[in-house]
Amino acid sequence: MLKIKNIQTYYGNIQALKDVSLEVKEGEIVTLIGANGAGKTTTLMSICGITPPRSGEITLDGDLITGMSAEKIVQQGIVQVPEGRRIFPDMTVLENLEMGAFLRKNKQLVQQDLNYVMTLFPILEKRKNQLGGTLSGGEQQMLAISRALMARPRVLLLDEPSLGLAPLIIKQIFDILKQINKENNTTIFLVEQNANQALKLADRGYVMENGRITLVDDADRLLENDDVRKAYLGM
Repeated sequence: MLKIKNIQTYYGNIQALKDVSLEVKEGEIVTLIGANGAGKTTTLMSICGITPPRSGEITLDGDLITGMSAEKIVQQGIVQVPEGRRIFPDMTVLENLEMGAFLRKNKQLVQQDLNYVMTLFPILEKRKNQLGGTLSGGEQQMLAISRALMARPRVLLLDEPSLGLAPLIIKQIFDILKQINKENNTTIFLVEQNANQALKLADRGYVMENGRITLVDDADRLLENDDVRKAYLGM
């Protein structure tokens, strides 16, 4: 469904991604793990068109999206939940959710999806008239995921959703990601430093080091891989 082939991405003269190739099949949960600074976020930014690759190609269902604007890529069905949530702090929860549906025209379907995300995260229903900036970190992450869902993504990209959250909240969010994947057949590509949680959630995983993919395998096999256990699982 989503395929990246031999992309090279730079920040000025500094090369961040070096010949990166990976794919995410429809209905899968795929995770990209690696140390801080390995190039994981840059991979997402390249997919979204925010930091376009200088060479290589990215396709969605075989159609080239490399070079498209970020807005056009969202219209194609690829939506990102950015690192650090990036909600609109001076807007209410409801207004944040409505912004997620900004490009959509069918008001009835938007309302259906609004009801759905409120069911997924009941706390957002209680907080719907509260300013986003006054929510706890966990509630803001729930809002960021829900805002992305309001765009009706075919591929949901998540950048470090567990960052700064308590273990109980992390488990709740990862359980709901699994639910979103199963109920809506939403394809998920997850970037995470919490390798243990990510690999337990995912079907397959990629390991990135210094801007290169160094390992790919089924997630359960990566959990048992000695190198992965030593480098990323603290075992």
